[in-house]
Amino acid sequence: MKIIFYCISFALLCSCADQKKETDSPELVKAIVPSEEIDLWNGVDFSGWELFIPDSTVDVNQVWQVRDSVIHCSGVPNGYMRTRDDYANYKLTLEWRWPEEPGNSGVLLHISLPDVVWPKCIEAQLMSGNAGDFFLIGGTSLNEQIDKTSRRIQKKQESSENNPGEWNKYEITCTGDVIRLYVNGVLQNEGSGASVQQGKIGFQSEGKPIQFRNIRLEAVFSGS
Repeated sequence: MKIIFYCISFALLCSCADQKKETDSPELVKAIVPSEEIDLWNGVDFSGWELFIPDSTVDVNQVWQVRDSVIHCSGVPNGYMRTRDDYANYKLTLEWRWPEEPGNSGVLLHISLPDVVWPKCIEAQLMSGNAGDFFLIGGTSLNEQIDKTSRRIQKKQESSENNPGEWNKYEITCTGDVIRLYVNGVLQNEGSGASVQQGKIGFQSEGKPIQFRNIRLEAVFSGS
């Protein structure tokens, strides 16, 4: 009888462990699918966002600040701000500009935890002159041919960015496993077969001061 009891107890423990593992899996987090236009950033503070810098001695509030309804990012050190919620099937619009010398940054799509530099995600590039490139981070993939060294999928058109100091508009649609990147109204890239189709949304601190504003989500529908 004792042997039977121990066997049953062991089986129950294994079952509970498996259930916990499944629950903790980031793939099972329920993503928000927008049904109408929403302000992803409220224009006032970082409510609903996490500010991540891998060095815990760095004050994130010195890296990310809000002034006059604009997000000011110092660009140093490397890190990102990201949503606390996960999202899927959406159109993301935002504006960005380089207030000083142009540099590097990016919009991180379908982020999954843990927070690291850089997290598992698909990056919509913001590097000056290269906005519209894809970068595949943390083992993510798209069907399109990549540069195997850099994990980059180059944009399709000549740069459609405005001059440094001027605002640019990014429109990013994530529809099922398809991601399209529009820079100032020009379709610069399209990726299909995305290996990740939901997750958090983030903006990089990566070397140079950059500013963001008017960050919004709209509804899109699979197959559209």
